[in-house]
Amino acid sequence: MSRSRIVGWTSLVAVIAVMGGYALWHHGTGKHNEPTRNAAQVPPVPVRIATVRKGDFPIYLTGLGTVQGFNTVVVRTRVDGQIDRIAFKEGELVEKNDLLALVDPRPYRAALDQAKAKKAQDEANLANAELDLQRYTKLGEFATRKQTDTQRSVVQQLNAQIAADEAAIANAQTQLDYTGIRAPIAGVTGFRLVDRGNIVNASTQTGIVTIAQIEPIAVIFTAPEDQLPQIKDAIAAGSPKTVAYSPDGKRMLSEGTLTLINNQVDTASGTIRLKAVFENKDHILWPGQSVSTRLLVSTTKDAVVAPDDAVKHGTDGLYAYVVKEDNKAEFRKIKVGKSIDGETIIKKGLAPGERVIVAGQYRVQPGSVVTATIASSESSGD
Repeated sequence: MSRSRIVGWTSLVAVIAVMGGYALWHHGTGKHNEPTRNAAQVPPVPVRIATVRKGDFPIYLTGLGTVQGFNTVVVRTRVDGQIDRIAFKEGELVEKNDLLALVDPRPYRAALDQAKAKKAQDEANLANAELDLQRYTKLGEFATRKQTDTQRSVVQQLNAQIAADEAAIANAQTQLDYTGIRAPIAGVTGFRLVDRGNIVNASTQTGIVTIAQIEPIAVIFTAPEDQLPQIKDAIAAGSPKTVAYSPDGKRMLSEGTLTLINNQVDTASGTIRLKAVFENKDHILWPGQSVSTRLLVSTTKDAVVAPDDAVKHGTDGLYAYVVKEDNKAEFRKIKVGKSIDGETIIKKGLAPGERVIVAGQYRVQPGSVVTATIASSESSGD
């Protein structure tokens, strides 16, 4: 055999050997990697879930309001004079008729004494005139009719004078009483507006102090005019519950009742003003304070309710993920109603008792296997 043919056979054997080795290696590698692919399956997605419930769902209208004293009075003097004493402390609670300040009473006491003395003088004159009248009457024909009539007129004039004296005494007593400036209502005092030693008079507008009644207290708030029919229906059915919250709406402050719908709509803003009254025994509400309000207008009976965090927005509308018994996630399109306090009415798509995902949805796809933990009330969604 020639040298060239020997080289050809040798090359062919080498190629066959290489191809055979590659085939064996590939076959062995394929068998080795099959279990690896099985081990690399997607692990369950950790999520938090909550249960859809059925129950009564209160419908609230929300708004913003301002607290104001149920009654507010600027206390002013009713007589002229110098302030002798300030009898209250700024910011303290006072009861009706508590002494707040004292105006120098001496001129008014003197006027009262003078009126009493005038009455005593007129009473003495009346007594003498009545005696003279009796004498004229006893004289009979020895006294002229003119003398008797004149004396009778004097007696009547003195009686009228005494009546005027009594009125003057009552007026002087009233003026003396006004020197003690007293609280017209119960409430909390504000800043002192005048100091001891100052001259005050009844004709000026400067007050002594402002008193705001805080038990009960009022909240004035507004609502859009299109909500007026609901509000009127609610107030016709009773006294609707009104809840005052902190301005951020996170902390409930007090519960009261709606008492008044204003008699006209504000045409500039398209809103109606409302007034609610709160007992405010704990004084948590304070005049001038800003609050957010919730007015209960109705209650939906046997509503299907789910947490707000279960409701998600997609390109085709709202949806939620339901965790089935096999721990697989199921995609559901839903329709919702009112939402408040972290819960939403579900009109379509979910049933009471179903478990819905409230956190971890961004990692879930239809059919995903999940590991679920129960969401607490403080848990939030993605």
